[in-house]
Amino acid sequence: MVKEEVEVDVEIKSPANKFHMFVGRLQHVPKATRYIQGYDLLEGDWGMVGSIVLWKLISDGETRVSKDRIEAMDFEKKVIQWRVLEGPLKTEYNSLLKTMKVSPNHGGPRSTVKWNVKYERIDENVAHPERLLQFLVEVTKQVDGYLLSEE
Repeated sequence: MVKEEVEVDVEIKSPANKFHMFVGRLQHVPKATRYIQGYDLLEGDWGMVGSIVLWKLISDGETRVSKDRIEAMDFEKKVIQWRVLEGPLKTEYNSLLKTMKVSPNHGGPRSTVKWNVKYERIDENVAHPERLLQFLVEVTKQVDGYLLSEE
């Protein structure tokens, strides 16, 4: 199958630096959203490229896990990239790479979180990962709300 790509922009009220720094400290994310119930650091150090994290998630009302490796962590460009190694998504996709880039909006305090998902479906009967994008949008909004309540 051919590699494909989907993306979505999420407008947030938090400053780009604050949002990226919080998400970059992966161990803090579960306290900000009901969709991420917990995590285990399986290899490496928190927030370091090559580290492997087992996420305990709530998606479509069901408890799931996703084993992800951090592929990129760039604090200057405010980019984090995760590759899905194991979990339910791997039953539908040969490969799946999630990228989050946070950019400040010019002329105001708001920011934009761009989620990009590059993937290869196992076959043409597998749907595009629109549900994953919606999950990422919801997590982004909840983290933004949490950060705003912390001010």
